[in-house]
Amino acid sequence: MKEAFSTKYANFEWLVFEHESDLNGLFADTRARIESASSDADARAALDRLARRLSDGHVRFRWIVDHSSTVPKANCESLGYDPRMQGQPVAALMPGYSPLLSGTTNEFPAGLVQVAGHKLGVLKIGLFSPLGYPELCAAALGALKIVPDSPCPEECADRIEKWAADRMTSDIAAQLTSLKSAGADVLVVDVADNGGGTEWAEVAARMVTAVRLKSERIAFVRGSHWETQFAKKEIELRESARSAHGKDKALLTNLADQVEIRRNEAAMRCDSTPFWSGNRPPCAWLGEGFYSSGLLDSDADQLHGKPWASLIFKPARFNYSAGLWSGPLIVLINDGTGSAATQFAAVLQDNHAAVLIGSPANGGCGHTAGGTPTILKNSGGILELPDCARLRADGSNEMMGVQPDVLVGLGPADGPHRSGIRVLGRMPEAIELALQASPAPVAHR
Repeated sequence: MKEAFSTKYANFEWLVFEHESDLNGLFADTRARIESASSDADARAALDRLARRLSDGHVRFRWIVDHSSTVPKANCESLGYDPRMQGQPVAALMPGYSPLLSGTTNEFPAGLVQVAGHKLGVLKIGLFSPLGYPELCAAALGALKIVPDSPCPEECADRIEKWAADRMTSDIAAQLTSLKSAGADVLVVDVADNGGGTEWAEVAARMVTAVRLKSERIAFVRGSHWETQFAKKEIELRESARSAHGKDKALLTNLADQVEIRRNEAAMRCDSTPFWSGNRPPCAWLGEGFYSSGLLDSDADQLHGKPWASLIFKPARFNYSAGLWSGPLIVLINDGTGSAATQFAAVLQDNHAAVLIGSPANGGCGHTAGGTPTILKNSGGILELPDCARLRADGSNEMMGVQPDVLVGLGPADGPHRSGIRVLGRMPEAIELALQASPAPVAHR
């Protein structure tokens, strides 16, 4: 484990200097607990305890590991679709809320509530991934004519997830349109208890604001994992450049050259030994990558209609319309908001496109391209460590968390309805800030 932390852990520097963890003490305590454990379960519990004390939700152990090579079945449960992954509504529990009668989708509950003379449109996003919505998986099986329970290898699972994500995109667009038609003049997007998801969060963020968003910068752990990713990306870019012309060819070639620089940087390892004694190494632990949206931090007119657009700008993989909502925007977060959901909130806050209300959310980048799992040789369990970091507009690691602009005293003692009442009490302040801060929109296609 210490070797894995020393070579793979993206948030090592944050852990030592911002979280102020006593790593040697934590590992010594864990070793003692394992040595005195009376069972494998006790030993596993000691390691899980260590992971919790690091306060990084992307550091985790997987103890139940299927090492078989069996191809999964075209069955939504077998493919990992689970509605329990969704965060439950909080804003919809504000007194006076009424659901949209014209709503066209079940995965994004929407409704209206009158607050301080304004009609708030409320939209719940429970997860930024199709995996939380088995009904979308079932619909995908039918639309793609995949025989239920037939073998479904990775390519099959990807097709199902892409179809479901496309449906999510069209469904959230329909809900935004319905809220506008119902007269909403302020939008509240509820991502409380949303544990994250995929890069689809970048798509959703662009749909709820007319501001041309600039995404967070990505930093990466130097080593073979990112060296391989950059090498693959460079090849794809140079292949695309060969058949391109003019400005397109210049753009792709320039980006390939930049990727090559990052690939060389990934190959330059940094010795993390000083971290263990509370010191900084003489080298930069993380390399400077591109952006959470891909190689570009924002959309560009040059990308539209190009077959290689998603290669350099991830949201281009989806058929979305930016700026479907262009009015004042409020985002509700809490301590259950994490990963891609925090990314969603952070990019809107950093671009002054939304006012955040609620309680502080946990941040942090996760695992790219399968991550860098470490198999523990004795237990057979797998240690997963994040291999990237997202950097806010001020240069800070998103692991510092996302602070709301309007703080609501949400606590573990509150039930769901009490949380809704507390949010309602601070909503007038959030509305006023959103009205003041609502920026002039930047034109989109």
